[in-house]
Amino acid sequence: MIDAAGRELVRLALQEDLAGFGDVTSLWTIPEEARARGHIVAREPATVSGLELAAEVCAQVDTSLEFAALVDEGAAVVAGDALAEVSGVARSLLSAERTLLNILRHLCGVATQAARFADAVEGTGAVVVDTRKTLPGLRHWEKRAVRDGGCGNHRFGLFDMVLIKDNHLMAGGGITATVRRAKELAPFGMKVEVEVVSEAGLREALGAGADIIMLDNMPPADMVACVRLARDLAPTVLLEASGRVSLDSVRAIAETGVDIISTSALTAGAPPVDLALDFVDMEE
Repeated sequence: MIDAAGRELVRLALQEDLAGFGDVTSLWTIPEEARARGHIVAREPATVSGLELAAEVCAQVDTSLEFAALVDEGAAVVAGDALAEVSGVARSLLSAERTLLNILRHLCGVATQAARFADAVEGTGAVVVDTRKTLPGLRHWEKRAVRDGGCGNHRFGLFDMVLIKDNHLMAGGGITATVRRAKELAPFGMKVEVEVVSEAGLREALGAGADIIMLDNMPPADMVACVRLARDLAPTVLLEASGRVSLDSVRAIAETGVDIISTSALTAGAPPVDLALDFVDMEE
């Protein structure tokens, strides 16, 4: 369901492309009465996400345009598969083309990247999650694309969870002081997470009562030792691994026994999917 923020996102994207003047190429080369039908086609294998936003682009360009999704969000497609069919005034379809493809290429890219990571850790029990390294205005949709690809979401913003990192620790007086202060002030039910870089830091975080502990930039061997220690001392604490996570390294990290692996590679590192809008017939 498109909310007000989604509609505004599309409005701004179209304003950037049309700037109040419109698509002058289509206006000056295509008869006003020309109508067309086209397919949004994958040029490579992909996981689908973002069809609702693409439909909103068509609706804002011309309410008479018809957009019909041919697959579900989260569907796996191969090269040559059609994701959606669009039809209506040819000028309007061409005015919408680049904006809707830009959105779809990126969000399908995020979902496809997430599917790669989900496959890489299958069977380990670990869940790969995203970070806040998202494009301004697209966070809700990027995080939805991550879920469409089979991975999970970390916090949505600075408001919904306490995450104490190195600068907080320096400014707040260390692990024990910052964690205890956060536990005292946070509302009931809000999780408090703290980043540690050593076994000593882990012990201190456990003693301070952290709900989640991030093992940051640790080699897998050190991570294994920390996971064993945490399971002995506090079996219910959640353990997160983070730092330089890639498709090449994520399986080894998952096999250390951590619960969560966070990586910006799901969003900031996702290559766009090659998609195209191909007209399949015209009517005058």
